Amino acid sequence: MTPLRTERLILRNWRAGDRDLFRRINADDQVMEFFPFRRSVEEADAFLERLTAENEAVGYGWAAAEIADTGETIGFIGIHAAEIEPVVPSGSIEIGWRLAPEFWGRGYVTEGARAWLGFAFDVLKVPEVLSFAVETNVRSIAVMQRLGMQRVGSFDHPAVPDTHPDLRRHVLYRISAPGT
Repeated sequence: MTPLRTERLILRNWRAGDRDLFRRINADDQVMEFFPFRRSVEEADAFLERLTAENEAVGYGWAAAEIADTGETIGFIGIHAAEIEPVVPSGSIEIGWRLAPEFWGRGYVTEGARAWLGFAFDVLKVPEVLSFAVETNVRSIAVMQRLGMQRVGSFDHPAVPDTHPDLRRHVLYRISAPGT
């Protein structure tokens, strides 16, 4: 995976030194507020290993976001093959993020996501990129809107269990490649 560089960030594959931060954000109640689960240390480690391998294999993915000036990893920002059939067509690309709370509100997600949109459109040549969030997740929805994404609908996420009805309803946003 070739790292992407923005004004303040390096978006790169995961390293062994990122493990503690990754464990923390996947178990943090604030970060995972809109998810029906928290990952144990073992589950987070297995997920990190999977992401690292996938990122290396395809050249992109849920990438570690590092502050360029300090080398501090703050979470992830990236693009990934969407895995919510039949809601979106197979082969669709989604954009997503997850940062440690102390880095929220600084524009890092918007900055990193713009770089990934450029990669998706210029390198991968995809016609559009999707994003989705629980309908009450106003912070993520605001990022989607800042990126110029447009709401195209809503759906009940098939992977959210019935035990969490407040997390089932999601909004779907999309942005098309420039010139399409």
